[in-house]
Amino acid sequence: MMKPLNDNVLVERIERDSVSKGGIIIPDTAKEKPAQGIVVAVGPGKRDKAGKHIEIDAKCGEKVLFGKYSGTEVKLNGKEYVILRADDILAVFED
Repeated sequence: MMKPLNDNVLVERIERDSVSKGGIIIPDTAKEKPAQGIVVAVGPGKRDKAGKHIEIDAKCGEKVLFGKYSGTEVKLNGKEYVILRADDILAVFED
């Protein structure tokens, strides 16, 4: 597995259904990339200008919402992931 550095987070995208609510099948070419995922790994955080350590709010296993065009896509062992800066995470879903 990959361990992110600094304030980066490794996220596995959650795929959307390929059928709409009305029963229409959506082809792969028309699908938008999902902007939700599960946090797989979290970096140690970063330091501010005064040297104080700032932890990342997201934790492993949490479902998060991030910007559609945020991050860098990577493939590991046949799975697609996104490496995001902690600031690119917009929200954490609560159960």
